[in-house]
Amino acid sequence: MAKTNGGKGNFSRPFTRRTFLSRSLKAGAAAAFTTGLLPNLKAETAGRYNVLFIMADDLRPLLGCYGHAEMHTPNIDALAERGTLFNRAYCQYPLCNPSRVSMMTGLRPETTGVYGNTVAWREALPEAVTLPQHFKTHGYHTRSVGKIAHDATWDDPPSWSTPIWSQRSITFKAITPSWQILDVPDDELRDGKIANATIEILTQIKDQQFFLAVGFHKPHLPYNAPRKYYDLYDIETFTDVSSVIPHPLNDVRAYADIPEGNAPISEGKTLELMHGYAASTSYMDAQLGRVLDQLETLGLTENTVIVFCGDHGFHLGEHSTWRKNTLFEVSLRSPLIISVPEQRPNETDALAELVDIYPTLCDACHLPVPAELEGLSLTPVIEKPGHPWKSAAFSQLLGGDTKRCSMRTDRYRYTEWGNSGNRSRELYDYNTDPDETVNIADHPENAELIAQLSEQLHAGWQGALPDTPERISVSQTLPWDINDDGVVDIHDLILVSNSFGMETLEHPKVDVNKDGNIDIIDLLLVAAHFGESNSPAAPPAHLTIRPKQLGIVEKWLTEARLVDDGSDIFRQGIATLEHLIDTTGPLETALLPNYPNPFNPETWIPYDLAEDADVHIDIYNLKGESIRRLSVGFQPAGTYRTRSHAAYWDGRNAIGEPVASGIYFYTLQAGRFKTTRQMVILK
Repeated sequence: MAKTNGGKGNFSRPFTRRTFLSRSLKAGAAAAFTTGLLPNLKAETAGRYNVLFIMADDLRPLLGCYGHAEMHTPNIDALAERGTLFNRAYCQYPLCNPSRVSMMTGLRPETTGVYGNTVAWREALPEAVTLPQHFKTHGYHTRSVGKIAHDATWDDPPSWSTPIWSQRSITFKAITPSWQILDVPDDELRDGKIANATIEILTQIKDQQFFLAVGFHKPHLPYNAPRKYYDLYDIETFTDVSSVIPHPLNDVRAYADIPEGNAPISEGKTLELMHGYAASTSYMDAQLGRVLDQLETLGLTENTVIVFCGDHGFHLGEHSTWRKNTLFEVSLRSPLIISVPEQRPNETDALAELVDIYPTLCDACHLPVPAELEGLSLTPVIEKPGHPWKSAAFSQLLGGDTKRCSMRTDRYRYTEWGNSGNRSRELYDYNTDPDETVNIADHPENAELIAQLSEQLHAGWQGALPDTPERISVSQTLPWDINDDGVVDIHDLILVSNSFGMETLEHPKVDVNKDGNIDIIDLLLVAAHFGESNSPAAPPAHLTIRPKQLGIVEKWLTEARLVDDGSDIFRQGIATLEHLIDTTGPLETALLPNYPNPFNPETWIPYDLAEDADVHIDIYNLKGESIRRLSVGFQPAGTYRTRSHAAYWDGRNAIGEPVASGIYFYTLQAGRFKTTRQMVILK
């Protein structure tokens, strides 16, 4: 059982599905939409597992399950006993933000371009589909608690079904010590509150297919933990200190009890810090145990894939440094445990990378693995720990203007500084030097080995893949792929549209949200996933339609706008329909009815251009007097029917006064083409 102290945390509000309010349709018909927005995907997700993804900050494999009997980590150890323990798992960048972005996107730092903690990853990767976003797309309810991205206040609406649960970041002042023994209950501190929130959220979502990410802050500095976790250790346990630390990173110097400037940290202070690190690790372990106990209490353990990892390794005085940001083994090696229901417990020495977590979870939950991912599913080695696997794991670090690339093979770590090692090289042989104390890169007898390793390093991660990686075949289809051809496209939208109001269905999947009615809501759910595919062999989904289909898409768009509740799914579906219209070339130039009509106080005037032209729209009253000219300017051939492309009129005359109710005319002049339509304004 996990250690608990009771108490309450700060919980996010329970998630409730949005409902559609009844809306009166102007054409004389009325329709009420009260269907839940999100589809009920229980039929499609039957047999799939939930996901509990847990990450700890600054945690190295200093755990009982990794052979450190002095450590008190019973809950992590118990998880390892029922899952797969990865003895050699490596981050792709030894710093919080780059590593976490790499994990959550399945892309390596050289692809993400995220090398620092201050980089806003979504600005750098606007089109990336994150791990939780991929699961959300396939019908999972996705939630985030605590520190999953580097910034605890990080939120990404495409990734999460509801806003993330997080606490305000804590700012440490100059008077803050690096460690403190506190006489407080567990949930008085941040990780205890995270455990409380997670327990509450699990209770809320227990009946849904979920992806729940939980990020604990410990054992990150400062090492503040309740007294009972410090009491687990005798400080003499940590007397194996190889040396004092002369030059710790500046962020360690910021704490009040750490010497300023370049003064070395004493052996005594180093022992205190190691004691604090161990106590903080045990505190985090206890909070993790509370979460796992709740999973068991709710009967969810046997249907949930559990992943536990750190975001990178951590120095505790090795190489005369503290924390991470190096390319040594202790900075790059991370704990990784993956527990899949009904698997055989085991451990493996296969070289694993944190970028592999994304495709592994896809395989474990029988979801398609996105082709753009740069990791490899670890399912084969979970099933067979001795399965032939990667020949190397790759990491990198950017320092100033020098990029350092490092590769861990079964026996060696090889690192190049600068272009092809023009600054320097490092080579460590773990058979003879497991602590990486002697750089043998310049030894003449290693010249041939250096050439081989350099070639392997530059071949990159693709060159290190096993010859015949085993993959789980995904037989399930996407719920929005109505005709099961492997891709969501215009044909699926038409099948839904053709089934509006029908009781006997030729294609059962057209009732996407399983409410018994086929309507515009089902169509928007399909449109929100336009272009998705579950098979590399599927035909491409071109985000275009034929000109003759413009009318039906515009009809869908009109209905969609009437029931739009502002939710992400609706907006995505509407954006797809607008894009279909905007990218379709019309057969002839035409002026179309304005919308909304009647309007108050604004309207959009749509039109089609069969050829490039200068566009002007003039608005007249019944007397033929000019009210307003909208000089649109030069426009290439295309459709201009959506709000982002159509001509906009704010309902005011040339001097800025609102016009009165009545009948008006508007004329389109495009080159030599000129035509007029009538509009009615009611206020």
